[in-house]
Amino acid sequence: MKGNNPAQKVRHLVITGIVILAVVLGGLFLRKYLNRGPVPQPPPAQQVPEQGVKTITLFFAAPEGGGLLRESRVIEPCSGLDDCAEEVLGELINGPIGELYPTLPETTMYHGVSFAGDTLTIDFGKELQEGLISGSDAEMAAVYSVVNSIAINFPQVKNVRFLVDGKPLATLKGHLDLREPLPPDFTLEKQSDSTPTESAPQRRQQ
Repeated sequence: MKGNNPAQKVRHLVITGIVILAVVLGGLFLRKYLNRGPVPQPPPAQQVPEQGVKTITLFFAAPEGGGLLRESRVIEPCSGLDDCAEEVLGELINGPIGELYPTLPETTMYHGVSFAGDTLTIDFGKELQEGLISGSDAEMAAVYSVVNSIAINFPQVKNVRFLVDGKPLATLKGHLDLREPLPPDFTLEKQSDSTPTESAPQRRQQ
């Protein structure tokens, strides 16, 4: 009968040690698992609310003249300053839905807007100049209804530049200097005790 091989003895000892270690670790893990409290449940996922409509403020001419008055308007959500500024501009062109007077010709068109630094540039079509009635009051109301409406809805815009067909212009009708970008002038707002009109988005019939 052959004696035990020393190598086999070593191997048996190693295997026995591994088994004992596994049993000990398994017992410790099981003990820890049984003694721990209830597994905390993850908080319920918060539902991200859908973006609702956006309320903007527009300036139109007062019915009795002599200044601008505010009108609130509810529009669909928009993304990015340029896109939102175009929405504001489009609503100005649509005109008021209350008792205020329009300031821009209903034929007004624009090629686009762009924002750089603190200045928003609006490139109008020639229809703005051609359709605007003559007179300093009409020109002032048209320009500052745009500038004030943009500035009050977008505080990052400090100045508004007017272009026509991509080119700078001196004035619209010979009164107000438009060679430089204009800051808003809220002193043109006429005080009124009436509550601003709020309405869902709608378009005037052309």
